[in-house]
Amino acid sequence: MQVDAQLKSVVARQPYPLLFATISGAHLYGFPSPDSDYDLRGVHLLPAAEVVSLRGGRETIEWTGDADGLDMDLVTHDAKKFFALMLKNNGYVLEQLHSPLVVHTTPEHAELREIAHLCVTRHHAHHYRGFAESQWRLFHKESPLHKESPRRVKPLLYVYRVLLTGIHLMRTAQVEANLVTLNESAKLAYVDELVARKLAGPEQSTLSDADLPHYQREYLRLLDELEAAFAITTLRDSTAGFERLDALLVRLRLAAA
Repeated sequence: MQVDAQLKSVVARQPYPLLFATISGAHLYGFPSPDSDYDLRGVHLLPAAEVVSLRGGRETIEWTGDADGLDMDLVTHDAKKFFALMLKNNGYVLEQLHSPLVVHTTPEHAELREIAHLCVTRHHAHHYRGFAESQWRLFHKESPLHKESPRRVKPLLYVYRVLLTGIHLMRTAQVEANLVTLNESAKLAYVDELVARKLAGPEQSTLSDADLPHYQREYLRLLDELEAAFAITTLRDSTAGFERLDALLVRLRLAAA
């Protein structure tokens, strides 16, 4: 209850009205450590005067710091920028939109969730593959030879999380970002063990070098599984959401004029 009130206080202090604000990051993915910060993501609406001004408006607002006692990482995009990202096979914004950890919502938030189904395409598989590959590089470059820089559980969990999210999306057309939920059907015992270590805190959040070959085999296997799911998915080839997103944006801008 205290955290909820603190988050709502942060939302109330934003400079522009928000269509929604949700929690992303480790809390959404199902493996927050005791010291995890809160990743607040959302969509704001610039006033018409700033949109048409030569000075322009703040398309993106980013802030990191202490907010009423919470470690906070906040990012919001103006509606136009966020809608454009929805049309670019960007799974990250769809996860924010569909996050069940809702801090602030509006009727337009519900409308956006409905429109989002029209924006899901088979090419979201490329987003998740690319994200997984970048996270694997991040994980793999951490040297196990130096005690001050061991390989960490967190980037490895991100690798498996994005791969399972992509596979699930290709098979079901549903956006699911929570690794614990995804693993209820994947049934990967090592994922449950890694999540438990991450939840336990820093003292359990590093890995033994002896386990790395197993994690690499699983990474490659899940990459292949994502490619196989992409090959047979029935998802549409291109987005069908442009007209409805455009109409919603125009309606929002005119109402704010």
